[in-house]
Amino acid sequence: MAVQKPGESSRLADPLTAARGERHSSVRALILDPAGELRVRDDHPEPVPAADEALIHVRRAGVCDTDLQLVDGYAGFEGVLGHEFVGLVDAADPELGGRRVVADINIGCGACPACTHGDGHHCRARATIGIRGRPGVFAERVALPRRNLVPVPETVDDELAVFAEPLAAALHVLDELEPGPGEVPRVDVLGDGKLGLLIGLALHAAGQPVRAIGHHRAKLDVAAALGIETSLERELDARDQGAAALVVEATGHPSGLSRALWLARPRGAVILKTTSAAPIPLDLSTVVVNELRVIGSRCGDMARAVDLLARGGLDPRPLIAARYPLARATEALEHASRRGVLKVLVDPGC
Repeated sequence: MAVQKPGESSRLADPLTAARGERHSSVRALILDPAGELRVRDDHPEPVPAADEALIHVRRAGVCDTDLQLVDGYAGFEGVLGHEFVGLVDAADPELGGRRVVADINIGCGACPACTHGDGHHCRARATIGIRGRPGVFAERVALPRRNLVPVPETVDDELAVFAEPLAAALHVLDELEPGPGEVPRVDVLGDGKLGLLIGLALHAAGQPVRAIGHHRAKLDVAAALGIETSLERELDARDQGAAALVVEATGHPSGLSRALWLARPRGAVILKTTSAAPIPLDLSTVVVNELRVIGSRCGDMARAVDLLARGGLDPRPLIAARYPLARATEALEHASRRGVLKVLVDPGC
């Protein structure tokens, strides 16, 4: 991917802006342009909130595999990237001024049947922060609808709160569990990247038996340290084939689905978390012969994620691999794209 050279942008954000409620004409932001080039710009237009929106000063943002797929051409996005964040609502906001918040990234129309029945995640007219039709959060400030914001308790620091969005997606797996009578089946989580590990940690925190499967012993050790069963994928054998009641595919790789179907038992289920810019070759005969359920799973309940963090049920900070100022956000995405790297954070205040 084409990126800005280090040091091209050097203006520092004013850390007192939120407290004073000041306004500026422009913001620093990481932009993906129509040619697929990444660049940190200091002259991106200042977001102007609509009447139902709040202006938010971004404090931390996380790099997600989806961001990397967008750079590779997934979904045809252009503009400000980023959707995982915690921020401070501008002091001048009449409802939430001075509150720290995270946000549901799906912005529905609010009027269609999906929205009015509590399923705005599947509004046909929805925008998605930093992914589809809406600027993202790799910026000093962003404007978002207040209905999408979830306040963060003071007991949850920024480096915990920035995990709220991917944690909500991880916990959403719980909504798909359908054990048989008297059964509490182990869930196999395939993939030891940042989302795969977070799913394993979230299921374990919820009391669900889980096995984390991946290629890297050092990363699996993060899960093993919490008492989670782990397996290297190369060590799987005939005893594992067709044995799992539920497999969560979170490899981030086009080949992951085939491996997940290999693990699933007859009449079992496979939950898909991977989005990919590359096509996914697949022989569906296994799905037919073994009568498997294949379930897509995307975003979850942000309030549930914040509540788990506030109760101390999960500490994802061991997943943090690096931190970068916004001025070096192109380097942050390059770092995050390296094989084996876990969560990379961007700090717009530096």
